[in-house]
Amino acid sequence: MDSEDIYVSITCITYNYGNFIRDALESFLMQKTNFPFEILIHDDASTDHTQEIIKEYEKKYPDIIKPIYQKENQLSKIKSGIMFIYNFSRAKGKYIAYCEGDDYWLDPYKLQKQVDFLDS
Repeated sequence: MDSEDIYVSITCITYNYGNFIRDALESFLMQKTNFPFEILIHDDASTDHTQEIIKEYEKKYPDIIKPIYQKENQLSKIKSGIMFIYNFSRAKGKYIAYCEGDDYWLDPYKLQKQVDFLDS
């Protein structure tokens, strides 16, 4: 998939969301769309099993899931703007969808509905 083809960039930030991140990733991957999307994840140096779960999904979906794994917590240094600095800056989509790593989407047509509305 060429980066020019990406229509939506899903951005997700995580920190010690090991009990939740799998649900978030599954809800992103279940999206039924007529356009390609990417999943940008920023893990802010989780100390639980969050990074291992993300790596598992990254291995299965290397063309879609694009993580950053911090070795040192960045939010403690810069206090705000993590999403803008690490995810928005690398987004290739026309649109950006946001979901934190401890949340998830229920509707498999969520992105399609939103894009259809925005494009109209």
